[in-house]
Amino acid sequence: MVRDGQSVVRILRDKIISGEFSAGERLAEIPTADRLGISRTPVRIAFRALAQEGLLEKLPRRGYQVRNLSAAQIGDSIEVRGVLEGLAARQAAEKSLDQRCREAMQTCLAAGDLLFENGALVEDDIEKYHNMNMRFHDLIITASGNDAVKAALALSEHLPFASVSALAFNPQQLGREYRRLHYAHMQHHAIYHALINGQGARAEALMKEHAHATLAYSDLFDKNTSNTVLQKAERTALE
Repeated sequence: MVRDGQSVVRILRDKIISGEFSAGERLAEIPTADRLGISRTPVRIAFRALAQEGLLEKLPRRGYQVRNLSAAQIGDSIEVRGVLEGLAARQAAEKSLDQRCREAMQTCLAAGDLLFENGALVEDDIEKYHNMNMRFHDLIITASGNDAVKAALALSEHLPFASVSALAFNPQQLGREYRRLHYAHMQHHAIYHALINGQGARAEALMKEHAHATLAYSDLFDKNTSNTVLQKAERTALE
C-alpha cells in the first residue's frame, strides 16, 4: 500500500507508544521502510516530524533513536493539552457560540458520524477523521477568543502527544481503532452539547477528559470492554 508521510507518522507513533519500538532503539530509514513495505521518502519525513514532537532523537552521524519517555511524561503532556483546551471550551461556552461556529461544528459532527455509520473503518478514513478532528478543536480554540491559549498550545506542540494532531494508528487493528475513535467522536457530541447550552464547567471537564480519549485510555478498547465504554459515552452525549 502507498502511504504518505503523515500516515507513516501515525503508524510509527503507535509503534513507539505501544513499545514495539523500545526506548533507545536505533531506527534507520531503509530497515524501517522495508518493515512497513514502503519507500524511504515517507519514512524520512516521518522521522523528522517525530523528532520535532520529541519522540525520536537525531543521532550524531545517521539515523534516529527512540527517546526514553516514561508514561508519566506522556501523561503530563496530555494533561497540559487538556487543561489548555478545557479552558478554551469553558470560555467558548460562556461567550456563547455564534451561528457560524455552531454550523461549522455541526458539519464536523456530521462528517464524523458518516465515518462511523458502517461500524468499521478503512485506513483511508483515518485522514478524514484527522481533518475533522483538527477542525473541531480549532473551532473551539477560536470561539474562546483567547489568543494566549492558542499561543500556549503552539508552544507545547514539541511535547510528546501534546498536539491534537498527534494521532497514533495501527492499520493491523482496525476494529480497535474504530472503537477508540468512535468513543472520542461521541465525546465531540457531548462537548458540543455543553457548548451550545452555555455549560462552561461541563465543557471544560469534558474537554480535559477528551484529551486522554484516544491514547491514555487505549487499554479500554479491547473487545471485552468496548461495548461498555461506548454505551457510557453515548449516554454522556445525550445528557
